[in-house]
Amino acid sequence: MFNPFDQKPIPLEDGIMDWKTMYPKSYSKQNVDPYTRVRIILMNGIEVEAALFSHQFHRHCNNNDLRRELAMLRRVEQQQQKHINWLKPIDETQLETTIGYEHVAVDLTAWLAQNEPNSYVKQALDFALLEDFDHLYRYSNLLDLDENIPSQQLVKKYVDITPGRPTIAEHRYPEEEAKRFVDFKMADIRTKLSTMIITAGEQQTMNFYMNLGNTYYNDVGRQLYMEIAMIEEQHVSQYGSLIDPNCTWLESLLLHEYMECYLYYSFYQDEVDMNVKSIWEMHLQQEISHLHKASDLLAKYENKQWEQVVPGAFPELLKFHDTRDYVRNVLANQIELTADKEDFKNVHDLPSDHKFFYYQNKVNHDVSAVASHVVIHQHQKQKDEDYRSESHPNPVSELSDRKQDNTTIARTNKSMSII
Repeated sequence: MFNPFDQKPIPLEDGIMDWKTMYPKSYSKQNVDPYTRVRIILMNGIEVEAALFSHQFHRHCNNNDLRRELAMLRRVEQQQQKHINWLKPIDETQLETTIGYEHVAVDLTAWLAQNEPNSYVKQALDFALLEDFDHLYRYSNLLDLDENIPSQQLVKKYVDITPGRPTIAEHRYPEEEAKRFVDFKMADIRTKLSTMIITAGEQQTMNFYMNLGNTYYNDVGRQLYMEIAMIEEQHVSQYGSLIDPNCTWLESLLLHEYMECYLYYSFYQDEVDMNVKSIWEMHLQQEISHLHKASDLLAKYENKQWEQVVPGAFPELLKFHDTRDYVRNVLANQIELTADKEDFKNVHDLPSDHKFFYYQNKVNHDVSAVASHVVIHQHQKQKDEDYRSESHPNPVSELSDRKQDNTTIARTNKSMSII
């Protein structure tokens, strides 16, 4: 298996791009493979996380020699982010991009959960998976309603579009998002990578919705972005709380660089777009040099070797693929789970005075004003039924009615059944 520490790094300065190089040829939204778009969106989020982490490190560091090293790494990371994000074509709308964001959330979360050795982290992934899955359904209905574009054209047959845990049921009291953190000194490298990857990916979605949601051109869409942006806040809080807070800044830097090398190498293997593949190859070489620099800084300032933080060889590479059967199974078995501080419980097992019900009554007391419900109701009213693209009927019977949006499952104590 590939070991980035065995590779000879290029000089850091050779990673600096000129403007012509940084501005890439965009993909064609009509012809792009959905997983090429997924890889681009995820890697943009990874590079945004690299920049944000580096800025926080910079602000909490009192050594200007080290801050200068961070500035060099961060400048190239910022160029990489632009190099990736500008692959998005001019004619791809905000809502079409949003469908891509939610496709990332579904297939990335499902892949990580399927390959996660830590049962607690796996449960956290499965839990939020059903929520992002529902977001894809809500935005797809908005896209079909406003632009008459079926999301199936964008995601092909790679992912189902059908209700998950309804977004209205996802709103929880803030304290429920603080989970048990993982001890990275004892954790499998797959767990370290998955917690960091999913946090970066969800953080990107949160930032996208909180900053661009208000630019949508009608009120229902603006309201839907606002509502789902609040769920993304919850997801980032949940996933971020899994990451070991006892890691030092330089250990975290090494983990970030290792993660980036791992993802670029993974995606280089599978990429079908030759233009994008060349970008993954270029960035991999840049990140190998960043990883070696992070290793040198860890040794210099903390007298630690990289082997104390990460292994050399990569674990199983991240490979996007059809996860529909896995998602359906999780949906069938975990639809009515909610959060109870560090744990996950069936909504029927919560006491009537639980803060989940308090918060639900606070924000959702007027169901007719909840945007995730309104967009489905409007689609049903105008087109007689909701928009779906299903390989099989929804496995939860209460979510099978295409003419009536379910606003009670997973948020009330009504009984339900599985088919």
